[in-house]
Amino acid sequence: MAARLSASGNDVHVVARGATLTAIRENGLTVTFADGSPTIRADVSAAETFVGLNFDAVILAVKAHQIAGLADQVSAMCGPDTVVVPVQNGIPWWFFQRFSGPHAGYNLRTLDPDARISAAIPAERVVAGIAYPAAERTAPNVIHHVEGDRLPVGELDGSKSDRATAIAQAFSAAGFKSRVLTDIRSHLWIKAWGNLAFNPISALTGATLGQICADPITRQLASDMMHEATAIAEALDVRVLLSVEQRINGAEQVGDHKTSMLQDREEGRSMEVGPLIGAFVELGRLTGVNTPAIDAVFALINQLNERLDRERQPG
Repeated sequence: MAARLSASGNDVHVVARGATLTAIRENGLTVTFADGSPTIRADVSAAETFVGLNFDAVILAVKAHQIAGLADQVSAMCGPDTVVVPVQNGIPWWFFQRFSGPHAGYNLRTLDPDARISAAIPAERVVAGIAYPAAERTAPNVIHHVEGDRLPVGELDGSKSDRATAIAQAFSAAGFKSRVLTDIRSHLWIKAWGNLAFNPISALTGATLGQICADPITRQLASDMMHEATAIAEALDVRVLLSVEQRINGAEQVGDHKTSMLQDREEGRSMEVGPLIGAFVELGRLTGVNTPAIDAVFALINQLNERLDRERQPG
């Protein structure tokens, strides 16, 4: 996103850390494409923080479980009219904010246990985004794009605002297929559906999307988890825009792509267990929907993640 926005003429600043920060400062950002599209190379301003500068928009593209630790920093980069555009996988912390359905105003404890994010990033600042492109980072400053270019946005209350339109236009000019959605949660559910099922199965087995869908047992497990999530959506009055089989077929067409959770496991990073799976466990309890498949997979991936986190601790 940063590379494309910069290449299309926007003034882009990137918050990065460690080797990634060093690489971007020295060599900029590079995006290569599996379909043979021309490589994008972009020089962007990069630093560990830009606190004190006020931006038109802050695109929040870190992992969902990292937001709480950065929420105050995001707040410090916002002026009176700054828009925050979250593009995380899974169920977002803002799901019940400016929501007209059941449990409006409920704070998802899995994602924001002490309401720190909600306090630092008020719902009125948020224009949500859904990032569909599949990609892999092949070096600290190099991203290999696998497939997909949809990046829709939407106001949390379903309105079609000028600011959401401006963001969609900027994304479109940068080469994404972006439009303003008036039902952002229904569209987000489709992405979160796949993340819920495919990410933990992939991280537990080491399998790609194509391999999960080709194996009858893992395909059925993914289907069971998605059907449970469909029941949760119905209890929340969230429209489900595809059938389970259509969603699985879409993942199968992506082919041998490693999910973001599998990439995190292989690169020694903590995985997004809470936002991608734990949030559905909480939503099941909230709505009274039984979720045995989701619960079992959550327990497995949570134990794995906790063990790997302990092993990464010094000493």
